[in-house]
Amino acid sequence: MQGVGFRYTTQQLARRFPVTGFVKNLPNGQVELVAEGEERKLQEFLADLKEEFQTYIRDADIRWEEPEESYQHFTISF
Repeated sequence: MQGVGFRYTTQQLARRFPVTGFVKNLPNGQVELVAEGEERKLQEFLADLKEEFQTYIRDADIRWEEPEESYQHFTISF
């Protein structure tokens, strides 16, 4: 989903929520997003992302894991 402003928009949306992590483009054309925060806020963040990019998201592999708590902010990673 590269080329539709996903990373920038994701970073802007993340600022509305108390979440940390990163978003980055992968060499295969996919995008990786790692977010940490309270589960309810993460659900709301994901819902806003899905709404914003509903015509572009074809598939999502969502995994819930224990937080690493190693992120200070939500950033665009290169």
